[in-house]
Amino acid sequence: MGIKTLSDLTLQNKRVLLRCDLNVPIKDGVITDDGRIVASLRTVKKLLDTDCSIIVVAHLGRPKGEPSKELSLAPIAKRLGELLNKEVEFSGEITGLIARAHSLKAGQILMLENIRFISAETSKDEQERLLLAKELSTYADVYVGDGFGAVHRKHASVYELAKLLPHAAGNLISSEVGVLEKLTVNPERPYGVVLGGAKVSDKIGVISNLLNKVNVIAIGGGMVFTFLAAQNKQIGKSLVEIDLIPTVKDLLNRAEKLGVKLILPTDIVVAKEFSASSQPTIVAADEIPNDQMGLDIGPQSAEYFAKEIIKCKTVFWNGPMGVFEFPEFAHGTKIVAQSLTQVRGISVVGGGDSAAAVRKLGFEDKQFGYISTGGGASLEYLEGKELPGLVALS
Repeated sequence: MGIKTLSDLTLQNKRVLLRCDLNVPIKDGVITDDGRIVASLRTVKKLLDTDCSIIVVAHLGRPKGEPSKELSLAPIAKRLGELLNKEVEFSGEITGLIARAHSLKAGQILMLENIRFISAETSKDEQERLLLAKELSTYADVYVGDGFGAVHRKHASVYELAKLLPHAAGNLISSEVGVLEKLTVNPERPYGVVLGGAKVSDKIGVISNLLNKVNVIAIGGGMVFTFLAAQNKQIGKSLVEIDLIPTVKDLLNRAEKLGVKLILPTDIVVAKEFSASSQPTIVAADEIPNDQMGLDIGPQSAEYFAKEIIKCKTVFWNGPMGVFEFPEFAHGTKIVAQSLTQVRGISVVGGGDSAAAVRKLGFEDKQFGYISTGGGASLEYLEGKELPGLVALS
């Protein structure tokens, strides 16, 4: 699908409505990972070079249409200003701002409050979304979509709004789509995918779609226990989605028939409770005691995963191997992240928790081929789904 890019728009002295994804983790009012704000800088700077004014629309968390102090974009406007070394004005309002938007001079930036404070943004009712989009469209001359982490959502500021104004994708979305095309159209081989995270239900579609495309799939994280259960292994108190065991059995059979190497851990780090202070023990993957739960892949498995990843020319990784937030259960994720930095080809870290994990574990963005800003969006793209936000920009 061809999406329009910034070079397709006339931006000189225009008012640009820029949809960003600034959904960053904030704890007690402090931003703990500004990766997504940094990722939006290229587009913002490019727009400023054209002497336009910018109205930034973004979301934070899931406020479900209710304003909340914890989910205000005020600290994000401040951080964006610091990174740009210029003032970013902030409006606590979202609607009724036509006069303020039209009074912006070239080079000025106004960030609106969290768009999801308005229930119409995420409404299932197309007319409600369209009304909000129409209001926002009066603020600007052109629309630039750059919030990759939200392109899989049919939301007013992502889908309807793009259709109401001359539009294009910002640099971030263009880069993300370029990288995802490398993963789906003639990828260099061997092609390996590493999937983790808590739930197998989040990844079933991706595994199913990628089985025809990849050479190796390694599975870790909480989702692995549904795979082990499907092989009739003892998983103790570990997380499991029992209703998906038949589906997982089918995937295991398909992988075998297609000659895809599907790797599961042979050892697991277990503990009695889901807690940072829990005492870890290493056990064989088929001998998890009844009173224990798996919280990470074991060291032997981590080394084996790493060995297989390093052989690949194309690698996509989404989802941690264990509870990386607890130091005792972060080893598997760290070893996998380390191996991605040694890939002699393209290594892509697929947004969300994986991006947070590599930064928390002390890696730098530049050590990887690409760190995506969109977990869910990347996965849905790799599932072969149509993403509304990209359709609207094409």
